[in-house]
Amino acid sequence: MEIKHQLTIKDDKDIIMVRKLGREIATSIGFNYIDQVRITTAISELARNVVKYAGSGTVIIEVVHKFSPGISVTVIDNGPGITSIGKAMEDGYSTSNSLGSGLPGVKRLMDEFLIDSVMEQGTRIEVMKWLKS
Repeated sequence: MEIKHQLTIKDDKDIIMVRKLGREIATSIGFNYIDQVRITTAISELARNVVKYAGSGTVIIEVVHKFSPGISVTVIDNGPGITSIGKAMEDGYSTSNSLGSGLPGVKRLMDEFLIDSVMEQGTRIEVMKWLKS
């Protein structure tokens, strides 16, 4: 049985809700505390980017099975898009006077990272973390 949750993100309250849900799902499938923190941090960063840059979007969290159980987090928005994915993936690069560690940090925290962005159409990011046996 696949577990799949979809939440709309538009403000800080929604970020808190999706973080909590992500942690609960990660805990339920057996992730250790450190990986729960990694997953929760990645979800928080991606959801915050949606609110900050696009205004609103959708977060889909699901339990997936490949070679082991895992958690997949897909974040979709209809915002302005990312001008340069290459630049956005560089540590220290920011368009908003932040530390610029968001997307590169998310990539380091998770096992898989896919990003697609089209100017004036939005961005879709999917990350996965696999349960280590």
